[in-house]
Amino acid sequence: MLQIYRTIDEGGKPRITTIDQFGSGIWINMVAPTSEEVARVTETLSIPSDYIRAALDEEERPRIDTEDGCTLIVIDIPIPGTQQAIPYTTMPLGIIVAASTIITVCLTENAIIDDFLSGRVRGFYTFKKTRFVLQILFRNASYFLQYLRQIERTSDRVGAELQESLKNRDLLQLLNLKKSLVYFSTSLRSNAIVLDKILKFQPLRMYPDDTDLLEDVIIENRQAIDMANTYSTILAETMDAFASLISNNFNSILRFLTSITIILAVPTMIASFIGMNVPVPLGNDPNGFFILVLLSLVISGILAAIMMRKDWL
Repeated sequence: MLQIYRTIDEGGKPRITTIDQFGSGIWINMVAPTSEEVARVTETLSIPSDYIRAALDEEERPRIDTEDGCTLIVIDIPIPGTQQAIPYTTMPLGIIVAASTIITVCLTENAIIDDFLSGRVRGFYTFKKTRFVLQILFRNASYFLQYLRQIERTSDRVGAELQESLKNRDLLQLLNLKKSLVYFSTSLRSNAIVLDKILKFQPLRMYPDDTDLLEDVIIENRQAIDMANTYSTILAETMDAFASLISNNFNSILRFLTSITIILAVPTMIASFIGMNVPVPLGNDPNGFFILVLLSLVISGILAAIMMRKDWL
C-alpha cells in the first residue's frame, strides 16, 4: 500500500490531507508495498531501492546511512505480537529523507504512523522533514514506555494468580513476557546507537529546537532501556522464585504420598503374614482377627505420629 500526504493550513491550523501526485513537501507512507509501488517511488524520486527493501526485512537492524543526498534511518518499533503467545515484539521501520520528500516504510500498519494520520501529534508538518523524523522517534520511544508499563501490569496480575495456584500456564505467560522484554531491550539499545549518531554527526539539517527535541528522544529511549532492564531482572527473579515454589510443593507431595504408602504398608504386611497357609500366632483364637486389626492400627498410628512429628505429613 502506498499513500501520499501533505499538510495544508486551514485557518492557522495544520491538517493532513491525501493527494495523488508526488511533489515537494509531501509524505509517502508505504505499508508492505508491492514491487510496482517500490519501483514507482525509486524511479520517480531517484531513491536507492535498497533503502526501501532494507525496511522490509524483518531481520534488519537499526542503522543510519546516507547516499546520493538521501538519508535512511532504520529503527525498531514496538508492536503487539503477531503470535498469540508473545504479547509484544518489534518490527523495523524505515524513514527515508530525500531532497523534498520524506518516506516511511514498514511491513505492517502500526500505532506510531497511525497517530500522525489521525492528528494526535501536535505541530506536525509534512514539509518539516527533520522535525517530522524526530517526532517519529519521540513517538516510538513513548510507545516503548507505554508497552513496558503494560508488561509490568500483566506481570503483576500473573504473579498474583500464581500465588493462588501454581500452574504451568501462568509460568509460560511470564516466559512470554520475558521474551517481549528481551526483544525490547535489544531494539532499544540498537535505537540508542542510531540516536547517538544522529546527534553526533547530524546527517539531517537541524535547528536548536530540533536538537533539544532529539535530546528529549534520547532521554526517553534511555529511560525505556532502564525500565526494560529493570522489569526483565524482576521478571527473571519472579520466575525463579515461583519455579522453586513449584519444585518445593512437588517434593512435599512426594514426601506426603511416600509417608502414606509406608503407613498403609503395615496392615498389608500383617494381613499377608496371617494369610499364609502355615501356623501363625492367634490362628485359633476367635478374637484373633480383631486383635490383629487393632495391632495394625496401633502400629500405623505410631508411624503416623512419628512422621507428623518430623513434619512429613
